[in-house]
Amino acid sequence: MNIGGLGDIKKLQQQAQKMQEALKKEKVMVEKNGVRVLMRGDQTIEEIEIDGILENRIVEAINEAVKKTQELAARKLIEISTQE
Repeated sequence: MNIGGLGDIKKLQQQAQKMQEALKKEKVMVEKNGVRVLMRGDQTIEEIEIDGILENRIVEAINEAVKKTQELAARKLIEISTQE
């Protein structure tokens, strides 16, 4: 095993963490057809407003679905990388 490669992996992990922290601070707002969505750059929804009414149940459900798909993607990546 190449020891230098471990340093590269650690550096990539640090860069990924910095990116995640930076994305958490960024926000995007989209308004369309009476629906307003406020989402952070890390794909976490902060607010959904439909016709002026905040819909926290929808926010919670979507955020849970996104988290589950991210976990699924991480598991698949591990599966693929261990097969090589």
